[in-house]
Amino acid sequence: VVMIQEFNYRSNSSADIRSFVDSTFGPSFAYYREGGAQIPNGVISRYPIVESGEWDDSQVSNRDFAWARIDIPGPVDLWAISVHLLTSSSSKRKAEASELAGYIASKIPAGDYVVIGGDFNTDNRSEAALGALSGTVDTSGPYPADASGNGNTNASRGKPYDWVLVDSDLGAYRTATVVGGSSFANGLVVDTRRYSPISEIAPAATSDSGATNMQHMAVVRDFAL
Repeated sequence: VVMIQEFNYRSNSSADIRSFVDSTFGPSFAYYREGGAQIPNGVISRYPIVESGEWDDSQVSNRDFAWARIDIPGPVDLWAISVHLLTSSSSKRKAEASELAGYIASKIPAGDYVVIGGDFNTDNRSEAALGALSGTVDTSGPYPADASGNGNTNASRGKPYDWVLVDSDLGAYRTATVVGGSSFANGLVVDTRRYSPISEIAPAATSDSGATNMQHMAVVRDFAL
């Protein structure tokens, strides 16, 4: 299940977006992409999406919070929420996070699983936005990291911009992320410039995380349901 930001590809037609999902993940994958946004958020899933939509982010005009209810294996559904918080100030990020927590409380049944993922643009792990979400998802460590133990995700690897946060129900099933012969106990921050052996994440190339305008590393967490 992928929470993707700035979900633009070629002309952004339905055919082009479908082509991206098919070639990157597979033709059996489902997706939801918010409409009417300059840099839309979205969710891509190997399991069926049975309901989806967007919640208004009142702090910004060019994207919202995209969500999908996913029929994962077992009797409990997963609600995946893709977010892209503002860079402008920590106070605005806190307002966005508080708004999001309210949407979750009003829409999602208490017994279902929740994951929030994406570009939070947070400067540190004690920002007020994380506090605003702490009653909804677990914002405490240990955090995903690369093989060197660095959990920061911006281009210079100095700030924790990107997060995958889950509620306590789903968190009980967390497990190591295993890629090839490598295992990451708390999840993985993928920086192709540092990942070794790069063959484990083929077809990624070492230069990918240093591509022009690349600002974020991917964050991966695993849960055994």
